[in-house]
Amino acid sequence: MGTITARKRKNGTTGFTAQIVRKKGGVIVWREAKTFSKKREAVAWAAWREGELDRPGAIDQLNRPAATLADAIDKYLADKRTIGRTKEQVLRTISAHSIASKTDVTIRAKDIVSFADDLLAGGRKPQTVGNYISHLAAVFRDAKVAWGIDLDYAEMQVAQRTLARLEKIAKSDERDRRPTLTELDSIMQHFVDRQARAPQSSPMHKIVAFAIFSTRRQEEITRITWADLDDQHSRILVRDMKHPGQKKGNDVWVELPPEALRIIRSMPKTVDRIFPFGTDAISAAFTRACQFLGIDDLRFHDMRHEGVSRLFEMGRTIPLTASVSGHRSWNSLKRYTSIKEKGDKYVGWPWLDRICA
Repeated sequence: MGTITARKRKNGTTGFTAQIVRKKGGVIVWREAKTFSKKREAVAWAAWREGELDRPGAIDQLNRPAATLADAIDKYLADKRTIGRTKEQVLRTISAHSIASKTDVTIRAKDIVSFADDLLAGGRKPQTVGNYISHLAAVFRDAKVAWGIDLDYAEMQVAQRTLARLEKIAKSDERDRRPTLTELDSIMQHFVDRQARAPQSSPMHKIVAFAIFSTRRQEEITRITWADLDDQHSRILVRDMKHPGQKKGNDVWVELPPEALRIIRSMPKTVDRIFPFGTDAISAAFTRACQFLGIDDLRFHDMRHEGVSRLFEMGRTIPLTASVSGHRSWNSLKRYTSIKEKGDKYVGWPWLDRICA
């Protein structure tokens, strides 16, 4: 039972100090005191606090070494089997921010809102800030149960709702950028010329065309092996397909349109992977080509958008389009859909014959 002690203050008033001591094996394992102006307040606090301390593991939790948000981020990155490059980069950036040095039990919603304000002041858009907070929320969600780090997920949820109401975070803009045939002609010619000058360079002309006709992401393209190809049934096994709830082991068979299968058949079987190249190299080569050719705001990932939209323009139904793209729902598939015409604009496209020769 806590003890209440009355003491005269310098200003003549009386303060009531509630002191709680816990022992284990005759050794003091926890000591805590708090002073109030009224005795009944001291008694009430002591009763409430003793109830808290009597909960299983409460004393051990209080005596454990303090953990910081940076510690939680390190644990998250170490324990996650697979994590996207962007998410890892964002979390490492957060680790360098002042909020990461705060101890777990001290972080409140206002600290998270203040962190978001710092990101906005640094020139980041609400969509980007929203991604930062979303990735950080994943750490808060798992910290207490997985690593005993006492981050309060409820505080994170309060911060997210507040930031959304204040319009300091927002969902990512949905892109509708698709390449024109003129732009693709320029890109293809650029990479064909590069291949002629440097035969050992990656066949970007084939990779770009395959991305369009197969609708595959660049990470998926670089992982496909010859063993994943079912040539007879014109399909491939996409391993670890991106999915918000399943990062590892989400292997999905998808249909290969004839143009995509033709490109695969044109690749040499010298190694296990069909496209044995790095994603960073592919992205960098595509970006440099667009800069050199003066093509604005076009990304490699837009080739997937182009491929999905093409399938709808050709008259494919949602299920038949999803059988190629691998999407599980219309809500996710429609983000890649921007129908601009009817029919297949790639009928008679001369580059397919050139790159598959």
